[in-house]
Amino acid sequence: MTRDPADAIALTGLAQAQDRYDAFLCDIWGVLHNGERNFAPAVEALRKLRRRGKAVTLITNAPRPQREVAEQLATLGIDADCFDAIATSGDVCAEAIAERAPGRPFHIGPERDWPVFAAAGALTTHDVAPVALADADFAVCTGLVDDTTETPTDYEDVLVACRAKNLPMICANPDLVVYRGDQLVYCAGALAERYEVLGGEVEQAGKPYAPIYRMAIGLLEQAWGKPLGVDRILAIGDAIHTDIAGAANMGLDSLLITQGIHRAELHGPASGLIDKEAYKQFVQNHGFAPVYRMDRLAW
Repeated sequence: MTRDPADAIALTGLAQAQDRYDAFLCDIWGVLHNGERNFAPAVEALRKLRRRGKAVTLITNAPRPQREVAEQLATLGIDADCFDAIATSGDVCAEAIAERAPGRPFHIGPERDWPVFAAAGALTTHDVAPVALADADFAVCTGLVDDTTETPTDYEDVLVACRAKNLPMICANPDLVVYRGDQLVYCAGALAERYEVLGGEVEQAGKPYAPIYRMAIGLLEQAWGKPLGVDRILAIGDAIHTDIAGAANMGLDSLLITQGIHRAELHGPASGLIDKEAYKQFVQNHGFAPVYRMDRLAW
């Protein structure tokens, strides 16, 4: 009997599927932490994978280089013993910035994301530090300056000004929104989406687009020590339009964590048991179906 793609295999723990795969790509925000605290069972699940000889690469739309992401993880109690490597959209963005040199970027986003420009500078002999809009050849959007209070409407004037100059934009984080603790905040992807509506050209650095997956799979293969077939890699994430769509585009099996970014849609406002009919409609509406689903990542 053929399984309905909208009916994912429900797992209570990753141990139920781990024998099927040699390597794992795991999202960070929403799966391993919420920006304020780690999810200890999820971290321990990755540790157990590595103890069993599996390769684990974290894959994230964080708009910063992997070293900064690793440092942030450490502050949240997520140590390097649960992963082999980290692939970040910040590293992909840095490569894209360097490729546009000697063009100069205009930055939309907070100062905490400036390490991406330093990473780009290490890849070229040209100066790629941000400049004023009037002097820019392209824009780099890493997020909202104050995502706790601002929304995309606060950026309409600057986006219109970028479009008037016909600046191409590199989006360092294709995520539209993310939970920080219990607060839903906007990400760079929401500004990039508006820029495209205005007719602007956008190059996306992270999930669900292929460049970050090529980087991540390359890191997995380094850890594994030989090439990996896509049928031996499982991608884990909590966002249907980035994690699950990206895995599908690359031909990878995926596991959707349902108590992440989509918890209100799938579990209701009280985050109770999953609504199976809501889940099926959700998957059909998005057009991407994970092979597995789990409330929260655990062993």
